[in-house]
Amino acid sequence: MSVKDVDRILPIDVLAWGAEYLRDLPWRRTRNPWFVMVAEVMLQQTQIDRVLKKWPEFLEEFPTVESCASSSLSEVVKQWAGMGFNRRAVMLHEAAKRIDEDYNGKIPSTVEELISLPGIGPYTARAILAFAFEQDEAVVDTNVGRVLARWTGQRLKPMEAQELANRSVPLGEGWAWNQAVLDLGSMICKSKNPACEKCPIHTSCSWKGVGADPAKGSAGVSGTQSKFEGSDRQGRGKLVAALRTKSVSKKELPEVMGWPTDPERAERVASTVVSDGLAIYERDTFSLP
Repeated sequence: MSVKDVDRILPIDVLAWGAEYLRDLPWRRTRNPWFVMVAEVMLQQTQIDRVLKKWPEFLEEFPTVESCASSSLSEVVKQWAGMGFNRRAVMLHEAAKRIDEDYNGKIPSTVEELISLPGIGPYTARAILAFAFEQDEAVVDTNVGRVLARWTGQRLKPMEAQELANRSVPLGEGWAWNQAVLDLGSMICKSKNPACEKCPIHTSCSWKGVGADPAKGSAGVSGTQSKFEGSDRQGRGKLVAALRTKSVSKKELPEVMGWPTDPERAERVASTVVSDGLAIYERDTFSLP
């Protein structure tokens, strides 16, 4: 059965569920495009609990596109502390400069313009449009992708998942609909132990928790993340964390990155931090840009 043959998700059921159970998250109380953009970039690869703490702190320091664009990259990276995946701070700073220069400090309001910005992919672009501009765009992240695959009973291709999501947005309800489907996937249609009996679309769901899970390998649904402990990612994070307080010499590098007996690995991984724009290397010393 093709996705095109499947009726769209019943919006009144999901909307009614969302009206009652939607989580009260601070970025849902604003339509400020910059505030929403910062939240969405933070939420790309970081758990909500950490974003809840960092989002207001970051915006207190950089309340506007212009304030971020006019600050040094080192200031932005320092404020990103605790978020992980520090490359996002570089991209956000570059995006702010582009918006300031090319759009007079106003966040653009089309998918095409948004995805032309550093660090903004299709999902983040659509999320900004839906949650800041209340456009009837459809977002497909791992939670939404899981709901779509299970409801259809199919492992969906990217275009199939996006088209189904697009068709499912009720006219004029882009903000509420997307928030509801996101929370449905996060709170009810969870990757493990889904609460099918509490799902508002359980009766029309093709899976109902029985048999092989169609969400595994389906579009938008993330797989198991590689081990962090002892990884290059961990070493990168340790180096950037150290650079937030002081410069690090080449000699200190192995100890700082957690590989005291492997200086070659430390230097190799440190070079990727430099190439990603997170550090500069001069006179045998690493420092923030």
